[in-house]
Amino acid sequence: MSAGNALTPTLELAFDLISRRSVTPEDAGCQELMIQRLEAIGFTVERLRFGNVDNFWARRGTEAPVLGLAGHTDVVPTGPEAAWDHLPFEPCIAEDGMLYGRGAADMKGSLAAMVVACEQFVAEHPNHKGSIAFLITSDEEGPAVNGTVKVVEHLEARDEKMTWCIVGEPSSTNHTGDIIKNGRRGSLGCKLIVKGIQGHVAYPHLARNPIHQVSPALAELSAEHWDHGNDYFPATSFQISNINGGTGATNVIPGDVEVVFNFRFSTEQTPDMLKERTQAILDKHELEYDIHWTINGLPFLTEEGALVEACRQSIKEATGIDTELSTSGGTSDGRFIAPTGTQVVELGPCNATIHKVNEHVAAQDLNELTGIYQGILTRLLT
Repeated sequence: MSAGNALTPTLELAFDLISRRSVTPEDAGCQELMIQRLEAIGFTVERLRFGNVDNFWARRGTEAPVLGLAGHTDVVPTGPEAAWDHLPFEPCIAEDGMLYGRGAADMKGSLAAMVVACEQFVAEHPNHKGSIAFLITSDEEGPAVNGTVKVVEHLEARDEKMTWCIVGEPSSTNHTGDIIKNGRRGSLGCKLIVKGIQGHVAYPHLARNPIHQVSPALAELSAEHWDHGNDYFPATSFQISNINGGTGATNVIPGDVEVVFNFRFSTEQTPDMLKERTQAILDKHELEYDIHWTINGLPFLTEEGALVEACRQSIKEATGIDTELSTSGGTSDGRFIAPTGTQVVELGPCNATIHKVNEHVAAQDLNELTGIYQGILTRLLT
């Protein structure tokens, strides 16, 4: 099925966006398409290019409160296109009612729903209170250094803030709206290099094997109980993702070993607390090491309040579902927005097929998502 009169406005726009090959950091004209639609209903738009990344900030209104809609036009690579049942950049609705295409769930479907919801809301409430804003990037699936974080810095420099923000990430599990993310865990990465002395495996007394040395420390780190979590977050987790050492020869004790690991942590921890406890364990095992930390995002939480309640009521009205709050999953661009004091939630379609071959979402879910977004606009800005 191709775009045409049989499609709803949301699905027509989703088709147009999905058909554009916007693999990170390429935007492929998606943002200009959105900008044209938003300018037509009274938005003022700033195109913000940082490095090789296109972003834009659009706002309708000059007063507070500001309800922001945030998302990304970039998508992950398709993988082998021959493995797809439907070509990834030729969107279609199959007989099962699913919209297939790269970005259908993550997150061009949400972007289409946001734009159409705003068009319908403005048509009904041209003199709405406060402001509506869009913060859109093409660098969410990639390094995320020239996207949302730079736009937020740009806005902060002139003290322009959002009161509330909905990030259109695919938050749902079985049906759009069954789960909204009202927070995310923090992410702290580490590259640990443990130094030994290279030598022949037949003469271990003349060498020092760093793999042998670090193993008990890694076992202790893996078994460590970091915290209990809290009412909103699970306990902090520690996971080793890579271990690299050796020359490739079977008879050489390596001179060093590199270990890469990550903490996903709750508001019970800070990066400094985790660093201190980790290094205390390493030091206890008398290791010679270099350590390099990377903070990928701090935890954030939006507690019950106007935004969460507006989401709950709008989801119930549009779908009949009683939504659940969750802080599970990885990081999102919400981590850059929440530190400004903005209440942030993530609300989008089902996430079962994101980043996979044959990515898809129920077409009807996107229509319902449009109604949910419009309901939130109505509850907060009228």
